[in-house]
Amino acid sequence: MGKERKTAIVTGSARGIGAAVAKRFADDGYAVAVLDLDEAACAATVEAITSAGGQAIAVGADVADEASVAAAVERVATELGAPTILVNNAGILRDNLLFKMSVDDWDQVMGVHLRGAFLMSRAVQKYMVEAKFGRIVNMSSTSALGNRGQVNYSAAKAGMQGFTKTLAFELGKFGVTANAIAPGFIETEMTAATAQRVGADFEEFKAAAASQIPVNRVGQPEDIAHTASFFASEGAGFVSGQVVYVAGGPQD
Repeated sequence: MGKERKTAIVTGSARGIGAAVAKRFADDGYAVAVLDLDEAACAATVEAITSAGGQAIAVGADVADEASVAAAVERVATELGAPTILVNNAGILRDNLLFKMSVDDWDQVMGVHLRGAFLMSRAVQKYMVEAKFGRIVNMSSTSALGNRGQVNYSAAKAGMQGFTKTLAFELGKFGVTANAIAPGFIETEMTAATAQRVGADFEEFKAAAASQIPVNRVGQPEDIAHTASFFASEGAGFVSGQVVYVAGGPQD
C-alpha cells in the first residue's frame, strides 16, 4: 500500500476555489473532507473526486460555530483519519460602502473568515502536533491591500495574513507550516455575482479585469489549487508564514 494516505479538510469547498483545491488534493493522493455550510451542496465535489478514484466525504458545518466545528473535525478524524492538512477557504461577501454597511454585514464576514479560520485551526492543530506534521493554508485576497466597498472583507483578509504568520511561529516546532494565498481576480460564481451586482456583463467584466493583469487573463480556481498543492506538500516544509499573491502580476 505504501505510505498511509493523509487527510485534508477544505472549508467552503462545495464550489469555486474550494472545490478546485479539494479535487487537486484528491489527485495528490489525500483523502479529502469537502466541508461547507450545506452538506448537500458538497455532493458534486465529492462525486467528482470519487468518480476519479479518489476518497472524499461531504461534511456540513458552520465554521463560525464552535460546536459545529468540533463535531465536524471529530467526524473527519473518525471517518477519514486524523486531519493534518487544512485549507481555510470558507468565505462570504457582504460588500457595501462604509456609511451603508450594517453591523451584521461586518460581523458575518468576520465570523466566517477569521473566527472560522481560528476555530478550524484550533480544532485541527492537535492532530497535526500529534503527527508531527501539518499544513495550514489560509485564503487571503488582494483585497487585503484595500478595496472600495469591502472594508469588512479587506479587514478580514488582512487579518488572515497576521493570523497565518502567528500560526507559523507557534506551530513550527511541531513540523506544522502555515501559509496564505492571496488570490487576485478568479473566475467563480462569487465574481460573477459581483459583476451582476454592479450591473455588468460577466464577459465584459472579466475582459476589463484581464486588461489590467500583466499575464493578460483572469485567474481560474485551478491556479489557486496549484499553489495550495505546493504549500500542502511534504517538500514545502521549509516554507512557512508566507503570503503568496496569485494574481497574475505583482501587487503593491
